[in-house]
Amino acid sequence: MELSIHNWMRAETLETTIRRIAGLGYTKLEIAGTPEQYDTKQVRQLLQQYNISCWGSVTLMLGERNLLAKDEAQRARSVQYVKDVVRMVKELEGTMVSVVPGTVGKIVAEARPEEEWQWAVDSLKEIYDYAEESDILLGIEPINRFETYFINRGDQALVLAEAVGPKCGVCLDSFHMNMEESDIYEAIRRTKGRLVGFHVADNNRMAPGMGHLDWARIVNTLREIGYDEVLSVEFCSPLDRTPANPYPNSLDENPQNLSPEQRKFLEDHGSTAVTEEFYTMLTRKSYETLSTLL
Repeated sequence: MELSIHNWMRAETLETTIRRIAGLGYTKLEIAGTPEQYDTKQVRQLLQQYNISCWGSVTLMLGERNLLAKDEAQRARSVQYVKDVVRMVKELEGTMVSVVPGTVGKIVAEARPEEEWQWAVDSLKEIYDYAEESDILLGIEPINRFETYFINRGDQALVLAEAVGPKCGVCLDSFHMNMEESDIYEAIRRTKGRLVGFHVADNNRMAPGMGHLDWARIVNTLREIGYDEVLSVEFCSPLDRTPANPYPNSLDENPQNLSPEQRKFLEDHGSTAVTEEFYTMLTRKSYETLSTLL
C-alpha cells in the first residue's frame, strides 16, 4: 500500500502541500474536488517536480451540489460538477474519484425515499458512463448521519454501487465507520471486490494514532480482502477555543487564501483554519503511524 493525503483541510498553495508531503515520505495526493481552481498542466508539472503522483479526488458537495436533488436542473448541474472532477483526475493521470451523493450538511430529505434513490442512481449512472470512458473508478463514500441523511454505511453504498454499474465501487472512511458501523472490520470485509479507496482519520478525526482506532487491525483487514492500493489521510482537527485546548498554537486567527466556501466547509466539519505548524504535525503523525504498517 501507499500513502496519500487530501489537500482540502488547510488553505495554502498546492505547491506548499506537495512540498510538505514529499518531504515527509508520502507518494500520492488526493486533490480537492475543485477543478475550477487548477490548471492540470501546471499541477502535473508540480507533481513530477516532487515525485508525487495523483491518486484521485474527492467531491466537495457544498451548496447546491446534490445528485438526488428534487430539482432536475440542480441534479444536472451536480452531475456536471462530478464529471468535471473526473475529467480533472483523468488529466492528472489519477485513478479514482470518491463521490458523496448528497449535499454535505443536508440532513433532511425533500422527497420520498424511492424518488431520491432513483434520482441518485440515474445521476450516478450518467457519471459512471463518463468515468468508464475516462478509465477512472468511482467510489461511493458513506459519511455520518450528522453530515448527510443519505448513505451512512458501507452496506448502503454497496447497494447503490451495484445499482449503478459492475465497476462502480465504494470508498470507506474510518472516521465515519467508527460512528456508523456496528463492526468496522466486518464492514470492510463486505466490500471485498468493490473497495476502490480508503480514507483514514482517527475516531476523533485527528491524525491516525491520536485516537483509539486499531490501525494494525484495520490495515490487516484491508489486506485480508485484497485491498493493496492507497490509504488517503483525511484528518480534520476538531475546533477547541477553550483553555483545555492541548494544542494552544493550533488555531490560525488570520488565515491566508481561505475562501468563504472553504471556511464554511471546515466549520461544517467542526473545524477551522489551523496553523501550518499544527497541520504539519498532523501530517507527520499520520505518516509515522501508518507507514510502519504498510
